[in-house]
Amino acid sequence: MKRALLVASILAAVPLAASAEVWKNASLLDTMCASKEKMAKDPDSHPTACALQCAKSGYGIMADGKYLKFDARGNEQIASELKSTKKTDHLRVTVDGERQGDTIAVKSVKLD
Repeated sequence: MKRALLVASILAAVPLAASAEVWKNASLLDTMCASKEKMAKDPDSHPTACALQCAKSGYGIMADGKYLKFDARGNEQIASELKSTKKTDHLRVTVDGERQGDTIAVKSVKLD
């Protein structure tokens, strides 16, 4: 009995590893505009020029009605892509990473 309790307490103390997720065709927003109700409801209307102008606030995606921020690596990757895109709005991305609360530890992000 003591052995079973010991094993159970050790297993309970070990944190579960975060698993990688992929978000496909997710709406991209900068953090500043994501807080605006209009943009959260219609993220496809968010213009590329605004996303570039608000780059310092960082980027993220709308997923399941919630805004998930990118980590520093993700912000750098998408900022580079935004600078070279010809898209003017309807910014969609595919993100590979690990969700950590309301932040994504980004492995890769690409404009769709």
